[in-house]
Amino acid sequence: MLVRGPGTVPARGLIKIYARRPLRYDIRSMVKGFGQIASLTALSRVFGLVRDVAYSHFFGANQLLDAWIIAFRIPNLSRRLFGEGAASASLIPVYSETLHADKEQAAILANSVVTVMFVILAGLVLLGEGVIWLYYAIFARTSETTLILSLSSVMLPYMLFVCMVAVIAGLLNVHRHFAAPAAAPLLLNIFIIASVVITGWFLHIEARAQLFYIAVAVLLAGVGQIGMQVPALKRCGLSLRPAWEVRSEQFRKILVLMGPMILGLTVTQINTLADDLIAWWFSSSPEKGAYFELFGKQIAYPMERGSVSHLYYAQRLYQLPLGVLGISLATAIFPVMSENVARKDFAALRATIARGIRGTVFIAIPATMGLVLVARPLISAAFEHGKFDSEDTMMVTRTLCFYAAGLSGYFAQQILARAFYSMQDSRTPMHSALAAVSANCVLNLTLIWYLDRAGLACATAICSYVQVLILIAALRKRVGPTILDGLPRTAAKTVAATMFMGAVGMAAIFLMNRLPAGRIFDIIRLAAVVPLSAGAYLLAAKLLRIEMLSIFSRRRRRNV
Repeated sequence: MLVRGPGTVPARGLIKIYARRPLRYDIRSMVKGFGQIASLTALSRVFGLVRDVAYSHFFGANQLLDAWIIAFRIPNLSRRLFGEGAASASLIPVYSETLHADKEQAAILANSVVTVMFVILAGLVLLGEGVIWLYYAIFARTSETTLILSLSSVMLPYMLFVCMVAVIAGLLNVHRHFAAPAAAPLLLNIFIIASVVITGWFLHIEARAQLFYIAVAVLLAGVGQIGMQVPALKRCGLSLRPAWEVRSEQFRKILVLMGPMILGLTVTQINTLADDLIAWWFSSSPEKGAYFELFGKQIAYPMERGSVSHLYYAQRLYQLPLGVLGISLATAIFPVMSENVARKDFAALRATIARGIRGTVFIAIPATMGLVLVARPLISAAFEHGKFDSEDTMMVTRTLCFYAAGLSGYFAQQILARAFYSMQDSRTPMHSALAAVSANCVLNLTLIWYLDRAGLACATAICSYVQVLILIAALRKRVGPTILDGLPRTAAKTVAATMFMGAVGMAAIFLMNRLPAGRIFDIIRLAAVVPLSAGAYLLAAKLLRIEMLSIFSRRRRRNV
């Protein structure tokens, strides 16, 4: 079981402490957690970009990388579902509530959740391996399909490792420890980068075989990620041991919440997986040919092999601000909202939600402008070398601009869904997600004929706002319209500051038009445009006195 470490506070003391915590403490806690998560996530994303640079150099954008991306989607989607979704999101509010009432019962609950999750996930991994083998034996007809199935079978156990890390991360977040969970993805990127560089540059392994060495590195990284959490858990005075108390009311609450959360919190990732699968199915290849038959009529495929890779590179770049800022903010604010509900302080809950929504606007709008401004030179500087050529750069640039248009929606989804989960309502986000996923599938199959791979990105962006509108309408009915307090003013000021930032950035790009094309000169363009644009936005935000600037800079306003 979880045992109390030295210096921990008894349950009654915890209740008194949480009962008298002022709103100022919640803000300070939220900002501190956001800072820790964002800084470590930023470092991880930098290594993630290095990983993608290695992919582009050794694989480019072709059918081999397409196969790797799809094969990795399954365990990686489980990370999205559990690491940033269902397990931690369902555990945090219930565990937080139980911790305030009965520390010993909270210990039993935590151990039971960890044990049950391990057993269920181990069973799912075994079942998945059986399904992959059966499909391989009966339906595999092309070498491309065989490669996807083989890579999937190697990496499927990673799902178990990364999901266990996520459950432990949920416990650590309740105890206000964010560093170890946020650093775990960093280890994965380091292992992948090392495997790509060693097998490519030093061992000169053929590209197809190289993918299997990288898959093994993913498994080793999973083991290391679990090992990273154990010291942090001990520093919190916690120790995990097997337990099976599955009949308690708290455990049942977690199960009831978790099912709908799997869909509700990860709709963007599900839509991204749908994008990849549709891009694969509707791409021509030497084995498939350039046409498919429908009702006796030959129809040309709207895309070609490499489209999944183009989507991947664009997704990685738009997810950089989403992961560093959007998910970090939502992860830090979620325990605060859960505590507001546990204390039944719904005025504080409304204020926290409103602050989170304003925070997403303050971050997401300039992030969108920034991505559009630097898309082409960024992609050229990062990826255009080795097997990645200028045509690939133009394809990824176009796709990235459509993905970037949905950044505000992606950011807001994370805050709004967690607001419902803090109140232990997982059905409302699930219903909104069902609507968004359905709309995404329809739009995907429509827009690919007009915009090819960029149509898939456009559909994902549109559907992010569909879910946000549904969630806002439901949340206003649930807790009141004040969740949007201050939003119009913050949005107007943010748009004005972003326009100033865009003007400065475009002026800098125009002045550098005479620079020759090439990777070195693209790096020079980035080195000039990024700091100038960021500085212009911060200056405008300061002159316009945008509230969120003072909060994220950790300056406490008198009226907060």
